[in-house]
Amino acid sequence: MTPSPSSATPSRVTPGAVPLVDVRGPRFGAWVTTVVLAVALLAGSGRLVAVQALVFAVGAAAGLRYAPYGVLFRTIVAPRLGPVREREPAAPPRFAQLVGFLFAAVGAAGYLLGVPILGAVATGLALVAALLNAATGFCLGCELYLTARRALPARTA
Repeated sequence: MTPSPSSATPSRVTPGAVPLVDVRGPRFGAWVTTVVLAVALLAGSGRLVAVQALVFAVGAAAGLRYAPYGVLFRTIVAPRLGPVREREPAAPPRFAQLVGFLFAAVGAAGYLLGVPILGAVATGLALVAALLNAATGFCLGCELYLTARRALPARTA
């Protein structure tokens, strides 16, 4: 779900080039997301899930560079890690932010509308995906993006 979501150090790209991100950024965002969603799930807090949904929405709509966890990674964490060694295309983690947003929005709605089971299930699914990304680097939302790209016909210019 997360890029991650949600955070990355952008590379300098030339016009028409595919935007790339530091692979450590989305993984950092996944760790932060894991903590936020775990606390929200334990507390049954629809407001906290809604805040996470907003974080996902910014990452999906504006890009990983502007996502709150991306800004945190880029300004505080990345300078302490050393030079970037590996980059990945930004589109899959950005799509994962959209998937995370959908699950978090359903989770927040469930909690806030008095359907805590729906809130817990949707939040739990988002939490599992974030933890999987954080712990192993396997991004479910990114894989979903790649699967969809293979399944859909190619666009012609």
